[in-house]
Amino acid sequence: QVQLVESGGGLVQAGGSLRLSCVASGRTFSTYAMGWFRQAPGKEREFVAGISGNGDNIYYAESVKGRFTISRDNAKKTVYLQMNSLKPEDTAVYICAVKGGIVTATISSYDYWGQGTQVTVSS
Repeated sequence: QVQLVESGGGLVQAGGSLRLSCVASGRTFSTYAMGWFRQAPGKEREFVAGISGNGDNIYYAESVKGRFTISRDNAKKTVYLQMNSLKPEDTAVYICAVKGGIVTATISSYDYWGQGTQVTVSS
């Protein structure tokens, strides 16, 4: 079993930046694909970004391309989400998740999920 703990959320003005972190337990972190997802009130959970175990394959949702950057440090068992040029519509709970195999945007393919961290962007 893998445990995930997110941090770094908060309140920021539109145009600002935040950096989210997600620390994982487990010995084989470098073999896991990691994803960031978000869920706003009254909306379905959606894919934000994903990264393969070695960091070679990265995917973004169209809505965040050019603004968000996902990265990972396997030595620290941590995945990051750098969020720049934040917009009010980015307001959501951001959740990291882990899966074996290739990185995908498919929510149901992820095996373990964190509790999430709240990001609020004011206009």
